Amino acid sequence: MTANSVTPGEKWYRKDTDEVLTFLNTSVEGLSENEAASRLNKYGKNEIEKEEKTPAWLLLLGQFKSLLIIILIIAALVSAAIGQMVEAVAIIIIVILAGVLGFFQEYQAGKSLEALQKMAAPNTTVKRNGEKKIIAARDVVPGDIVILNTGDQVPADCRLLEEQNLKVNESSLTGESLPVNKRSGKIDSEETALGDRKNMIYMGTSLSFGRCTAIVVETGMNTEFGKIADLLRTSENRQTPLQKNLDELGKKIGIFAIVLAAVLSLLGILRGYQIIEMFVWGVALAVAVIPEALPAVVTISIALGVRRMVKRKALVRNLPAVETLGSTNIICSDKTGTLTQDEMTIRKIFNSMKTYEVFGSGYAPSGKFVLGNKRIEPDNYPDLKKMLECGVLCNDTSLLNEDDNWSIIGDPTEGAIVVAAEKGGIKVDDLKEKYPRVYEIPFSSETKRMTTVHQYDGKKLSCVKGAPEVILSSCDYYLEDGEEKELTDEIRRKILDEEDNLGEEALRVLAFAYKNLATEEITNELVEQGLVFAGLCGMIDPPRPEAREAIKKCEMAGIKPLMITGDHKVTAVAVARELGILKEGGAITGVELEKMSDEEIDEVTENTEVYARISPAHKLKIVRSLMKKGNIVTMTGDGVNDAPSLKNADIGVAMGIKGTDVSREASDMILTDDNFASIVSAIEEGRSIFENIKKYLIYLLSGNLGTVFAMIIALMSGLPLPLMAVQVLFINFLMDGLIAIALGVEPSEKGIMQRKPRDVNQGILNTSTLVYTIGAGVWIGVITIAIFIFALQQGMGEEKAVTIFFATLIFARLFNGLNCRSITEQAINMNILKNKALLFSSIFSILLTVAVIYIPVLNGPFHTVPLDFINWLLVIGYALTVLIFVEIGKVIQKKHFPMLVDQM
Repeated sequence: MTANSVTPGEKWYRKDTDEVLTFLNTSVEGLSENEAASRLNKYGKNEIEKEEKTPAWLLLLGQFKSLLIIILIIAALVSAAIGQMVEAVAIIIIVILAGVLGFFQEYQAGKSLEALQKMAAPNTTVKRNGEKKIIAARDVVPGDIVILNTGDQVPADCRLLEEQNLKVNESSLTGESLPVNKRSGKIDSEETALGDRKNMIYMGTSLSFGRCTAIVVETGMNTEFGKIADLLRTSENRQTPLQKNLDELGKKIGIFAIVLAAVLSLLGILRGYQIIEMFVWGVALAVAVIPEALPAVVTISIALGVRRMVKRKALVRNLPAVETLGSTNIICSDKTGTLTQDEMTIRKIFNSMKTYEVFGSGYAPSGKFVLGNKRIEPDNYPDLKKMLECGVLCNDTSLLNEDDNWSIIGDPTEGAIVVAAEKGGIKVDDLKEKYPRVYEIPFSSETKRMTTVHQYDGKKLSCVKGAPEVILSSCDYYLEDGEEKELTDEIRRKILDEEDNLGEEALRVLAFAYKNLATEEITNELVEQGLVFAGLCGMIDPPRPEAREAIKKCEMAGIKPLMITGDHKVTAVAVARELGILKEGGAITGVELEKMSDEEIDEVTENTEVYARISPAHKLKIVRSLMKKGNIVTMTGDGVNDAPSLKNADIGVAMGIKGTDVSREASDMILTDDNFASIVSAIEEGRSIFENIKKYLIYLLSGNLGTVFAMIIALMSGLPLPLMAVQVLFINFLMDGLIAIALGVEPSEKGIMQRKPRDVNQGILNTSTLVYTIGAGVWIGVITIAIFIFALQQGMGEEKAVTIFFATLIFARLFNGLNCRSITEQAINMNILKNKALLFSSIFSILLTVAVIYIPVLNGPFHTVPLDFINWLLVIGYALTVLIFVEIGKVIQKKHFPMLVDQM
């Protein structure tokens, strides 16, 4: 168990709130940091235990379960039994080294993925020492006071302390399809079903509506979800589509390798070689040809690529998404916070038929108000102060100051209002204390407004904020010079004209209204109708400088960025033009989209670059329309209702800062900085990962093809065997292990974002890559058998000729490794120091090769003899032609067959 229960089987729903607080030795101000740390140590992390990890020793043994490896071990034992002890020991040592290398790769990949899973853990807001604080949900402890709003995921099992219009989606726990109304009152019933415990909220469920404050009563495996998880502890690891495709390829190569090895071994026996010798040799050849390290390379490439994405502020939740990222050709992005800085600042206020300018930027509450080029004090303008107070009361965002570093907890739009009020001399905390909230109707994307009701001096005040057209439709009066005047059509038009003026300045416009309630009765209709219009505010969220550069990079990469926003069309168009998104295409609104049929939507999405005033339902239609046409679509979202479009898109991207837990759970990737540029960086890494896997495969297959080709020529020509079994295994260990893995971590190529997106329907080995692989493989085979024949003809002796063949094949494949760093770019243009893994692996491989050739004790097992200076000139000279041959091929292909280059 990850946590000990506070009291096993405790019926928290039967206790009143004071009793729960006392029982858990806490208060509404929350735990102290010291007490929270003590309880975390006592109860453990608030996590659901996963399936037990495979022990390291089992991982190591798993490296030797391959049928070919088992056969090879048997062959070594047979060799030992007939007296060939030296060769038997050499084979066993190489098999062990290969197994240890495979173990290290798999173990490190598992560690990488484990670290990433920890980073993906959600956050929650708690009270500690009386102050709000955002912590990782896994650090929540019994007795913590949590504060949750619409869209948040419940971090642990909690007893409600207070709630406002709370509805919770418990479908994942109880199967109840509709959100459940919750209340904080005590339940007296002795036995109450889980779904009827209205004063409890549970880990893994989410808030569909309203907000609440609750006390954590159970964490980790003692939550209701934990009890279920305890019954379902086994889970099967899913392979990504690419891994499945490569597994299929590996099986086909494996069958081919076994058949080939059997045929060549039989041919060797017919030519007079001993049966046991050809058996060992055939198994070694099959092991060399089969890319047994392929699954490990895929896992490592993806894991390391995902780690690089984390550094670039993109956290991948589902590994299959990495494969799809590189094929993305459309990004549907939110505007606020993703393309812009998400630090809303009020610039203009229209109030009492006057327009005020507000100065000061960011969340620091320092600035000034100006009316007609003259600085004014809001205290002297009651109408302006009334509007600001209305904005503060109808607000759930808090302003924080840590060492003069101002920030907010909550929505950036609401944060701008709070900051403007503080600039105007209003003490936000004092005002909220004077006007306590007694009722609220939370903001939703459907209603486009938020309403709160406050008690003061025995009276009630309703405050409303939202989209101007929505607020105006509920207003009968407007405030001017301290009077509540009738809102005529003429005044309504003036207000809407002013909204347009602010929008044309790329300002986001919000309207405020209020109503003094003369009755104790509170209904939604009463508090949202017959309102007094208090004013408009225009706020700006400037574009991110890095977003402009990212959009330029998208254009070069063949990716089309689209803006989908809930903002006014005028504002959206202005920002889109400034960023370079809106060029030749058009802009449409959700209202226009609503009137269209699916066929009409399919037509307009072809040429639309900006979608304004869009609801989550519209997002889903847009995504489906774009995907229907064969596009690979990446969609961003942050709200509860964005979940369907995030799930339907090829890649769903949630916001890590302003996103809700529901949107993050529905996503494939989370942006830890909510920045559009991070999406583009992730796409670049996705392309790089795929390219590295392809490079590994081309390198491996071309090298193995060269080896086999040379063997076939030797056997068919009646030549001696150019490689012994132990030499084949040694080369396999160096090339298929060290060098191939190093190619799997090659940094992104410079021009990778200047290529068109990859066609997902196209296999990893298409016509172009097959031509490259076969060409390089055949040439390796030709030059190695040529130097072998030359050595025999020069009377160097069979042992020296075998050693020269052995050394030439190793160096040819090392040079081919340099070729494969890029399938299109010249090796001379690529800095070897940028892939230190390849550099060090190559040096290590050369040192081991030299050791095998020159250390006397190794000469016997590896059938080698020392080479002189002339021999080495021949070896390097012949091997170097592989680099030259392939590089010339790249030049010819670029010049005469550019279409093939585009396909690679």
